[in-house]
Amino acid sequence: MGNYKSGFVAVIGRPNVGKSTLINKIIGQKVAITSDKPQTTRSRIQCILTHDDAQIIFLDTPGIHKPKFKLGEYMLKAAEGTLKEVDAIFFVIDATEKFGGGEKYILERLEATTKPVILVVNKVDLIDREKLLPILAEYSTRRDFAAVVPISAADGTNVEELIEEAKKFLPEGVQYYPADMVTDQPERLIIAELIREKLLHATQDEVPHSIAVDLEEFTTRDNGTIFIRATIYVERDSQKGILIGKGGAMLKKVGAAARPEIEMLIGTKVFLDLWVKVKRDWRNSLGALQSFGLKDF
Repeated sequence: MGNYKSGFVAVIGRPNVGKSTLINKIIGQKVAITSDKPQTTRSRIQCILTHDDAQIIFLDTPGIHKPKFKLGEYMLKAAEGTLKEVDAIFFVIDATEKFGGGEKYILERLEATTKPVILVVNKVDLIDREKLLPILAEYSTRRDFAAVVPISAADGTNVEELIEEAKKFLPEGVQYYPADMVTDQPERLIIAELIREKLLHATQDEVPHSIAVDLEEFTTRDNGTIFIRATIYVERDSQKGILIGKGGAMLKKVGAAARPEIEMLIGTKVFLDLWVKVKRDWRNSLGALQSFGLKDF
């Protein structure tokens, strides 16, 4: 494997700029949940792309933002800690949004790193071409980027070019993971995240950040069906009512949306049993955060 390259690339940016959508497009399948709600990704998700000449391990991080809860502190710690462990950084911005405090906040944190930073200008499919140059000029005055790549994570524009750009900054090395492996995340965590994604899509603005999903049972029945019992935690009784819906309609909707993707993931029929419980102020509870798998506090 002479001249084979392998290494790590962090994907950072403020919430809702399309980081998880980009990761899924790069890998070629869903490994990170997506939503139009900000702060969808809560923990660092490691995703693996293997080519004949290189293996790139992408670290999809929570959106960097000033935290308001202990959960936010964890997300910021996960995102910033990733920058110390990688060979290159994708700084993803939204071409439809003006430069603001969020971008300034991230650039200030990037000042401490000597790693090459590639500016990834996402959502270029949503703007007129003549609007792109002023965006590039604005950011070029604020940092000397290793490269600048305009892309659309939604339709794949320039994503292959972005991958080739990343390879330039990788050291020569071994293939860390098998070629057919796309993530190191436990299956149970991916399933919990798929359920949370469907909840994010289905609920109103006051609920999403208060949702956590915990898989309490994952067993194989005699007929080969996988039985999954998942508990959805919220912070208030009113949120519980919203998630259950009239006659359980909301839970049924979420279950119907999540089940096919879970079955595709594990390759067998699934019986999905969803429950909703109230755990008050869990986003500020160290014990609750750790029980939901956020171990780094």
